[in-house]
Amino acid sequence: MSSPNGSRAQKMRLPLFTQKGQLEVPTPSEKDWSKDDEEGYVFKDPHQELDSLPQPFRMINKLVNLLFDRAWEIVEERDSLREVELSRIRPTLYPPVLESKLSKRPRCIAVSQDYVFIAGAKGFSIYNLHDARQIYVYEKFKVEVMSIWATDLGNETLMAPVDEMGVVRLFYLCKDGLFFIKTINEVDDTSKQTICVRMDISHGGDFAAFLIQGAGDTWLDVYKLPKESWAKEVEHPQLAVNPKKKAKQPQMDVSICYLGEVKLSLPVQIMKIKPPKPITGSPFKSPLEVFAKIEGCYGLGSGQNHVIKDSQWEQQTAIFNATYRKYLDGEWEEEPLSMATFHFLFPSCLTMMPTEVKSPPGVASVLGVHWTGRHNFFLYSLNRTLKDKVDPEGVWPCAAPIAVSQLSDCGSYLVLACEDGVLTLWDLAEGLPLGVIALPEGCSCQSIHFLKYFLVHDGRNVYPEGPVKSQMSCVVLCTDTSLHLVTATGTQGPTVSMLVERPVKHLEEALCAVAPVPALPGMVLTFARNSSVRLLDVARLHVVCAFAPPEPYHLAVPWKPVFAVSLHHPFFLLRGDHPDGDSDTPSSVFYFDFDSCSLLEDVSKSCFIPQADLNLNDLTAAGFPQALPLERRCESVLQKRFQKLENKVKEQEHWTRLRRYSLLLQRENVRK
Repeated sequence: MSSPNGSRAQKMRLPLFTQKGQLEVPTPSEKDWSKDDEEGYVFKDPHQELDSLPQPFRMINKLVNLLFDRAWEIVEERDSLREVELSRIRPTLYPPVLESKLSKRPRCIAVSQDYVFIAGAKGFSIYNLHDARQIYVYEKFKVEVMSIWATDLGNETLMAPVDEMGVVRLFYLCKDGLFFIKTINEVDDTSKQTICVRMDISHGGDFAAFLIQGAGDTWLDVYKLPKESWAKEVEHPQLAVNPKKKAKQPQMDVSICYLGEVKLSLPVQIMKIKPPKPITGSPFKSPLEVFAKIEGCYGLGSGQNHVIKDSQWEQQTAIFNATYRKYLDGEWEEEPLSMATFHFLFPSCLTMMPTEVKSPPGVASVLGVHWTGRHNFFLYSLNRTLKDKVDPEGVWPCAAPIAVSQLSDCGSYLVLACEDGVLTLWDLAEGLPLGVIALPEGCSCQSIHFLKYFLVHDGRNVYPEGPVKSQMSCVVLCTDTSLHLVTATGTQGPTVSMLVERPVKHLEEALCAVAPVPALPGMVLTFARNSSVRLLDVARLHVVCAFAPPEPYHLAVPWKPVFAVSLHHPFFLLRGDHPDGDSDTPSSVFYFDFDSCSLLEDVSKSCFIPQADLNLNDLTAAGFPQALPLERRCESVLQKRFQKLENKVKEQEHWTRLRRYSLLLQRENVRK
């Protein structure tokens, strides 16, 4: 006989429905079932027992179970992430070497030579780069400074802060003091105030361009800067300064004095460029009339000189609206103002201007401009006056609208990135295209950063001291936060490789900013959304180390970090914010020295290698002409061909001949 416990266990292992007492086999017919036996059945399935609950208890039970299941999934995911994080090799973290405490959170930082410019509430401050000592404080603005542009002029610095109202001012900083030059767009009537959206200063400080917006319009103002006159006018500034005013300097250990009373020569405006007009119907009746009425060949290809009628444009518009009507229904958004990106280019075979114009070597002669949503890259000569007619001397058309463009620091290379992810690489110094390459599918360019060309020699990255021609490399940050390395040579096609993939699970690791480090060959700083700042070696795809401000400081806006990298010294600056503060609370700017890091010690001091120490493979990779006799011969042949061809003169002769022939054909048509 079985025990009671055994029978109970046996009962628990029975199917869903069991009967109290003796077990009988029910009859096949439903009519023969006894209604009294229904009370003898017991529910043993726990799930069906819960389903028998009345509402709303069943709904509450399902929600509670769903909540527990989701919580358990989150716990498991966090536990797996913690295990992965513990197993991951973390880079060495280095703290800052210096700190500058500020009374308010600065919006921007700029570095030029040995000076650091930090934006303030009503002006800016100047600090020493090496010891973080405050040199001078300028607080004469009415509003806060939003951005600062600083350019080296040899031993001097040209600085242009832009305040919250969009007003831009020019300052000249030298060993004798700080001089105020001019306010570019300040007006007496605030209702007519214009704002400076973007600016750029040519390499060497000969020209400056400002993108201005106001009254629903956008235009580009270009100025010629008299830097030679400034150098002469600041030789004896004490003759024009009131000594009483000079004595009212801030009570600090200053080495710079403000000499605003000294009047320097004003910049001369030479151009005012407006966005290109939309393409409209042509009044020309035939191509012969186009050639006959256009005075010169400059600007041909901009899309304006065509023979498409208004009726044809209207017909195409009607077809487009009919095809995409379901997508076009609804309210139309107001079209934003057109934005321009511009670069100052040196004279070359690709940017050659009219023969009567001669620019000194090392001085920009051409302004390259492209507008948002446009396919063309316009070239304007800088050797003109404001009274001259502003027409582009050259136009480079692209297959898709240009999204991003970037010029290298040396001015030798230009990259045009279109909206379809195609990059066009130009060698302006040699007058040759380096190739066209497309980013991986789904990637669109967000920013381009040039790297100074480097080699990997004996396991370390070095800069060759000898001249290197037609060798460029740049990192491209895409809109999907992936990072790519693009390289090109004069004899081989361009290549693209992945440096950092787009994060799929951990979105907080997505990159938001990239900055090359000129003092370290092949190194870039990467800024992620989780506030991490890392130094990446692009040659080995290796994170060398990381940097972070001391606790409790952090990056308040990690997706838009405020930092500055020195071009000539192994320093970079980073703004750190207190976790309990806002924009009006004290903040700090931290100084990081690469030479103070044990992994980077003396890297910046021994980053150059003589040409004699490089082996043949290194020379071949670098493209030195003496190591490549065949390629050198090809380059010399091309150079001789370029020297023999007087491009613009012959183009003008052909154009004159074509105009005469067009007029002759028109006369013959009229006679017939």
